[in-house]
Amino acid sequence: MSAYGFSEVRAVLSIRDYRNFLLSRVFATLAMQMQALVVSWQVYQMTKDPLALGLIGLVEAVVFIAFATWAGHYADRHEKSRIIIAMQGIILVCAAAFLGLTRWSGLSVAWLYAVVAVTGLARSFMWPASFAYSELTVPRAIYSRAASLNSTGWEVASIVGPAIGGFVYAWHGPSAAYGTVFILMAMAAFFTTRMGVKPPAVPSAETPETCDFLTGFRFVFSNPAMLGAISLDMFAVLFGGVYAILPVFADRLGVGAKGLGWLRAAPSIGAILMAAYQAVRPPFERVGRTLFTAVALFGLFTIAFAYSTTFRVSLFFLALCGMVDNVSVVIRASIMQAFTPDGMRGRVSSVNGIFIGSSNEIGAFESGLAAKLMGLVPSVVFGGVMTLTTVAFVAWKAPVLRRLKGLHKPS
Repeated sequence: MSAYGFSEVRAVLSIRDYRNFLLSRVFATLAMQMQALVVSWQVYQMTKDPLALGLIGLVEAVVFIAFATWAGHYADRHEKSRIIIAMQGIILVCAAAFLGLTRWSGLSVAWLYAVVAVTGLARSFMWPASFAYSELTVPRAIYSRAASLNSTGWEVASIVGPAIGGFVYAWHGPSAAYGTVFILMAMAAFFTTRMGVKPPAVPSAETPETCDFLTGFRFVFSNPAMLGAISLDMFAVLFGGVYAILPVFADRLGVGAKGLGWLRAAPSIGAILMAAYQAVRPPFERVGRTLFTAVALFGLFTIAFAYSTTFRVSLFFLALCGMVDNVSVVIRASIMQAFTPDGMRGRVSSVNGIFIGSSNEIGAFESGLAAKLMGLVPSVVFGGVMTLTTVAFVAWKAPVLRRLKGLHKPS
């Protein structure tokens, strides 16, 4: 089994364009995760207002969602690597802008929000171009391995990036931190320039109905397997996500800021372990059943976390949440790759990005509101129960997804 998995990992990494894409993605994620931490800490130091922190994510999410549909349409009609390098160039300018603003004595948070908005615009174009590039580079037969490697790279960067950001910020302030962000994004751009060209795969003749901005939505909503997979992920995050209220759990457990850091890292650590395991095992044979099982376990582990009263047990269940969430992420990405025509990958990836982005932001709001109205533990239990309800509902409404046995269109 291990030899089989390693042979497929080697096959994926032997693709030169994918190697450069993966390195570019990891360095870009390091830069973006580090920048997110530095901006949030700088804003909090300036305002001492938790609401100001929430506005950072809201500003970026609103801009991302507003442009995502058009960005996917654009990505399907233009060369992918050029879009990625252009957007990384914009993010480089944003890092330089943050660095310059930090040195300005009259700095206000409004200027920081403005740069964050531009970053959101760049991400809205880079998201569909990146996903489309990866899917066009790796053969369908081994794409699940690439999805595992993509997930592993993202999870590692999401842990290391904030850690580097916090260390550099404490060591030499925000200027040095933004300078490091600039260097990391420049390295990402370097590897992007080494990626091969992927011409747009658009049919020569499209009707007005198939070339507008809403084509991606119509395609997803007309495909029960794809819609079911996205819906499972969206509602699991919307109801079952607890990351936004982890500071309250850290206070409840009496572990303080240091313990909060471990609570935030635990899901990513679990996801990395699962991604590494998936990278060396044969692909799941019963894809649909595995996806439903993973999301159901996510709901159960969330409920167990809510009732935990010890720090180590809480870490354990958060890590389990990260593990099963990684399974659903990889399967969903593989389903998207298998069912999406080459000429629509950008638009469909944008729809996926809108679903994921909105669920993260709205889910954070839902978590805080539910905790205030229902209490901390009951609100998380409610989220876990709603996740299980979603699994049952989607299994009922999307039998095609439930019966899916491989990464191919069912007959």
